[in-house]
Amino acid sequence: MRVPLSWLAEYVDLEPGATPESVQEALVKVGLEEEDIHRIDLSGPVVVGQVLDFVEEPQKNGKVIRWCQVRVAPDGQDAADGGDAVHGIVCGAHNFERGDKVVVTLPGSVLPGPFPIAARKTYGHLSEGMIASVRELGMGDDHEGILTLKTLGLDPEVGTDAIALLGLDDAAVEINVTPDRGYAFSIRGVARELSHSTGAAFRDPAIRDVPTGLTGVDVRVDDAAPIRGNVGCSVFVTRVVRDIDATAPTPPWMAARLRLAGIRSLSLLVDITNYVMLELGQPIHGYDLDALAGGIVVRRARSGEKLQTLDDVERSLDAEDLLITDGSGPIGLAGVMGGGSTEMGPETTNVLVEAANFDQVSIARTARRHKLPSEASKRFERGVDPKVAAAAADRVVDLMVELAGGTAAAQGSHLDTTVPPAPIVLPAGFAAGLVGVEYTDAEERGSLEEIGCTVSTADEGLLVTPPSWRPDLASKADLVEEIARIVGYDRIPSVLPVAPPGHGLTREQRARRAVANALAAAGSTEVLAYPFVTAESNALFGSPVDEPVPAVTLANALDARASQLRTSLLPGLLELAHRNLSRGITDQSLSEIGLVFRPQLGETYGLEHVPSGAERPSDEAIEALNNSIPPQPRHVAVLTLGNAIAKQPGQPAVPAGLSDVLASVAQIGLAAGVRIDVAQGAHKALHPGRTAELRVGDTPVGFAGELLPDIAEEHDLPRVVAVAELNLDAVLELAPTIVATHSILTQPAATQDLSLVVSAYVAAHDVLDAVRAGSGDLLESIRLVDDYRGTGVGDDEKSLTFALRFRAPDRTLTAAEASEAKLSGAQRASELFGAAIRD
Repeated sequence: MRVPLSWLAEYVDLEPGATPESVQEALVKVGLEEEDIHRIDLSGPVVVGQVLDFVEEPQKNGKVIRWCQVRVAPDGQDAADGGDAVHGIVCGAHNFERGDKVVVTLPGSVLPGPFPIAARKTYGHLSEGMIASVRELGMGDDHEGILTLKTLGLDPEVGTDAIALLGLDDAAVEINVTPDRGYAFSIRGVARELSHSTGAAFRDPAIRDVPTGLTGVDVRVDDAAPIRGNVGCSVFVTRVVRDIDATAPTPPWMAARLRLAGIRSLSLLVDITNYVMLELGQPIHGYDLDALAGGIVVRRARSGEKLQTLDDVERSLDAEDLLITDGSGPIGLAGVMGGGSTEMGPETTNVLVEAANFDQVSIARTARRHKLPSEASKRFERGVDPKVAAAAADRVVDLMVELAGGTAAAQGSHLDTTVPPAPIVLPAGFAAGLVGVEYTDAEERGSLEEIGCTVSTADEGLLVTPPSWRPDLASKADLVEEIARIVGYDRIPSVLPVAPPGHGLTREQRARRAVANALAAAGSTEVLAYPFVTAESNALFGSPVDEPVPAVTLANALDARASQLRTSLLPGLLELAHRNLSRGITDQSLSEIGLVFRPQLGETYGLEHVPSGAERPSDEAIEALNNSIPPQPRHVAVLTLGNAIAKQPGQPAVPAGLSDVLASVAQIGLAAGVRIDVAQGAHKALHPGRTAELRVGDTPVGFAGELLPDIAEEHDLPRVVAVAELNLDAVLELAPTIVATHSILTQPAATQDLSLVVSAYVAAHDVLDAVRAGSGDLLESIRLVDDYRGTGVGDDEKSLTFALRFRAPDRTLTAAEASEAKLSGAQRASELFGAAIRD
């Protein structure tokens, strides 16, 4: 919300010497967030001039300029720049006549840009200044010709300061209005907040005598499909103004304020409705009365109905859309935008003014459905004071009478079905207990009365009725927030809580951080992907096998395609890898630790009645809430593509692949304190024969492998993309609570290799386990170093070579002892899988 200071000063006294910065500082004290300051960077001398004469001079380039004689000071006085009263000025525009009064920027002035003005020789003349256009003055985008003051209805004295005349000396502060404080979307609301901060008197522009009992306009609300049980329209006020001159210009002071407030000046009638909307926070709509057919009905749209809105777009309407209709059909999207058939235009002479109050949810849904945000919908979504409609309509009528020469007719209507706000009990001592500040009774009562509440004494404490413009005050906690805000946030002590001794991060938190740090230290970039994915992605990655994958479907998804919560981290990593690749990042190692959502097949989740947020829920309610959501295990996933080692002099590039993600898996196990074993596996999204099942002991905890080439191609990724995903919660649950420590071994190790020929269909991991089990306690480590298939080995066989390390804690092993242990391992593999030592 942009607030011009001159406008603000009409309803609250600004401190002497107030600046935009000081006003913003005062508003911050009462909780309004500062955004920006807007000024027109223009400095004088800029004066009113009168064109006395001009000569048109054609140029060689085909352009025709005017050499003008312009009076810039009254007779007998020097110009504001110290020069003669009549200046010679070169002008390229032709939209003015002799005798017209214009805006002249004299030498020494600076226009927005900045663009300094000086006397300079051009087209063979010494031009002593410039005759300015609307755009050059920062008043708008019109640059078709110069600004003639008669088009604004002005006839000031020559030499008058044009900056003050046109309202170009004003400034505006911009604040961020949070969704719960819609009343601050108006000069009225911001002026009230500034009075809370500074103590200055507030003059409410909504307090005015309005005519009552007007008739002659038939209005009816027919809402058979209310949203959330709320009827779409609770207030509908109309007034009639006749004999208007719609071609009258918008006065400069109004156009300047609208411009500073971020609203473009369009025409006098439209500008008046926008001006009152900004002033009082009540959206206003004006209809060409002569274009209306019969009475007005507010209703929901019917099947097949269409409406051409003011932006000249024909819109297909939804059954939830709230409409303004007359005998001809829809004439406006209620609270969003009017229709073209009843638009006020240059030929309009009679106007019907509408000020209504519509349901917040209904307007928000309509604006989003039609992708049609407007200044009106922005206010209705946050809540508009239902009691300000009559005052706003009356203010519009007065301005149309004053500025457009109209006559206020004794016709109108006033429909009001609003219910007064319910009183709220504020128990004695509740504010102090919640905030930690001892407030006096006078401070509590005074703060609430200052924001407009009606306060009386009750047995329990105070009985508080919120004002009509504060629909956000719905509980005693809301009232306490207002007390703390008005009395001052500086009263709230800044005390850091003291952590109880012996506490800190839990074991699981420490382990998760260790895993993240280990992956980052190994060169992986940690990312955070969106949890919203397509149903196809969940079906592909949610289960290693072809079976139904239960998933949580969003009721109101941001993207209709990505309408499910993820059951795997891999779809998000693939999306991020695709985006990085499109930006030229060809070598990637990504990792993510995050929650996945794994509902159980056949289970129903959710609560029929969600506890109110106004009170702390009971332990039973919290337990029911926890039981109403699906399991959300924490997973860790890794993805690599491109090169693990870039090409460099003397070193060819080393492509990344399955071995790199398996190394990351080993890092995860090391950080978590468990050994993660790798066995032959299968996954419908991964390459057969290049897929591993990851286990801790006998428990599967995840998978790793290379993405199928066609899936990689679908994501515009290279042919080789290696991935791994583990259930981190399961890994940490299987990790020992106390990690075993190992003594530093001083005895030398004995290393031997073992090559075993086994069936090609036997998993290498199973053979390794058999050798490990048979080799006994002297075996320190074992790893697979070769998988050979070819000459010297049968067609259905393979040769697996293992590197074994043996060590005794108390002596140096002999070669015979190491060999004996190795042969025992080979014997075990022979018994289980028919393995034979390769010659």
